Amino acid sequence: MSLLSDRQREDLHKSMLDYLYANNHIEAFNALKESAGLEYTPDPSARYTGLLEKKWTSVIRLQKKIMELENRNSQLQEELSLSPAKRAAAQSDWLPRAPAAHVLTGHRAPLTRVAFHPQYSVLASASEDATVKIWDWETGEFERTLKGHTKPVNDLDFDHKGHLLVTCSSDLFIKIWDSQNEWKNTKTFPGHEHAVSSVRFMPGDQLIISASRDRTIRLFDVASTHQIRTLSGHSEWVRCAVPSSDGKLVVSCSKDQTVRLWDPLTGETKSELRGHDNDVLVVAFAPISAYAAIRELAGIPNTDRTKRHGLFVASGARDKTIKLWDTQTGQMIRNLAGHDNWVRALAFHPSGKYLLSSSDDKTIRVWELATGRCMKTVEAHSHFVATLAWGRQPAGGADTKKATANGADSTEVAEPEKVVNVVATGSVDQTIKIWLP
Repeated sequence: MSLLSDRQREDLHKSMLDYLYANNHIEAFNALKESAGLEYTPDPSARYTGLLEKKWTSVIRLQKKIMELENRNSQLQEELSLSPAKRAAAQSDWLPRAPAAHVLTGHRAPLTRVAFHPQYSVLASASEDATVKIWDWETGEFERTLKGHTKPVNDLDFDHKGHLLVTCSSDLFIKIWDSQNEWKNTKTFPGHEHAVSSVRFMPGDQLIISASRDRTIRLFDVASTHQIRTLSGHSEWVRCAVPSSDGKLVVSCSKDQTVRLWDPLTGETKSELRGHDNDVLVVAFAPISAYAAIRELAGIPNTDRTKRHGLFVASGARDKTIKLWDTQTGQMIRNLAGHDNWVRALAFHPSGKYLLSSSDDKTIRVWELATGRCMKTVEAHSHFVATLAWGRQPAGGADTKKATANGADSTEVAEPEKVVNVVATGSVDQTIKIWLP
């Protein structure tokens, strides 16, 4: 018994006839026409033209969608079956996967940097369009544009409370914006003699450190805007300078193909790391949580329980590689090869198990630190992925303060399962993507 009505059966036969005729299967066309007892003259304007192919591709798309939904359903079922402790562990080990939760559009030129507010669901983005934009990453909504720079904005960073945002630009200036006062530009720092490539708050937020195409790294006092120290040693454009978590070290990288470690108090170079074959674009200190995995990778006995900051560094370069370094010995621990183009950004996973990287090959890659293996590749954007940032915040934003009996504020420690992990990427395709669990 046919599942089709007479009308549906006739439509199917005529679309089959159209397909056979269009593909020059004339004998089969005539045989079906005679067998079905249909009078049918092919007509390019008829509604049957191409109908079979359209239906076929629709079925394939639906099958693909069903498979994706089934996979997602099985993942959710697996998560639901976990105990709260295991669910918390799964959340803490979360890695980005396609598709992105939000695609943020509005910039009119390539993205250069993204940064998460340390407490609220706020994301700041910098672009070659000379603007900074502020977004709510949880909803994907645009909030405002900060205008003040006259050339590409190359980097930005929040202070540890998120009260201030610092930006730097190819217009030679560094600016500070007050998030608690309508994001007004409250301070401007002159001093560099060429494009300013990177800027960060030093721990304690009293100083900022910047790197420039003028081959220098400079320290400025936030309160007075005075320059207090210049670190000189690179022979070419300094692309990035980042302080360790305790502020006792600074790591920088340059077009001169080197990575340098500095004592920011004296301005002296502590060591120079050589091994890249092209411009080094990005550097990052490994968090203490990553030490055990890196020692396993290096074959170093994990008997050393040193919690000193700045023991290991990762660098990414135009030679398409990522290198892990031991800052105490100056030795390269491992070369991570896998990207097909320049490596633009690096971010260590909060668990310390993984390193995330983004590249001009349009992907995010996830590297397992204990083995050095690339365990995941995410096709992230339609163009170069210029920036990558990791955010890790209490669910519900910063509403973690509660009044104590004496009226003072105390901060609750969020339960592990209530922490939200989020990754943001920015691209030359002028979009920002938000990757959520």
